[in-house]
Amino acid sequence: MKKMILPLIFLLLGVGGGVGAGLILTPKLDEVAVDPCGDTSEEPFDVTHEKMETTESAPLDEREYARMNNQFVVPIVVGERVTALIVMSLSIEVETGGQEAVFSHEPRLRDAFLQVMFDHANIGGFAGAFTSSSNMRLLREALQGAADDVMQGHITDVLIVDIVRQDVTN
Repeated sequence: MKKMILPLIFLLLGVGGGVGAGLILTPKLDEVAVDPCGDTSEEPFDVTHEKMETTESAPLDEREYARMNNQFVVPIVVGERVTALIVMSLSIEVETGGQEAVFSHEPRLRDAFLQVMFDHANIGGFAGAFTSSSNMRLLREALQGAADDVMQGHITDVLIVDIVRQDVTN
């Protein structure tokens, strides 16, 4: 077990350095000055249809997104060995003006999200076809539940922006 500590430390430092470099080198996107969809003054269909009302709490133009500042790194442990790492980025959808509340509660949100991800990893959610729609739906629902527990319903959705699995070879 002691022989595994140093390689594991180097592995985590390497992944952390890679994530840090990726964050630093990611170009910032400017806001779009023109609506890419064109003129939407005439809606081709009724957006207040009953099904839409049951799944959406606020119109899309009354929402904003808060990107979590750092990626989440989740080790996949089989036996006593780390066999893979999952690196994930999340964004939080809130009603307009709610970004500041997300950022002020970010440490609690990160803790709750990490616990959900660790639980998901421990039940095998990141094994095999981990991006299947059923696996991703379970993970999203659990992340949304954790967000609701921390923010008491102020978060409308949790979006998985990036997800990568890196298998570790020895």
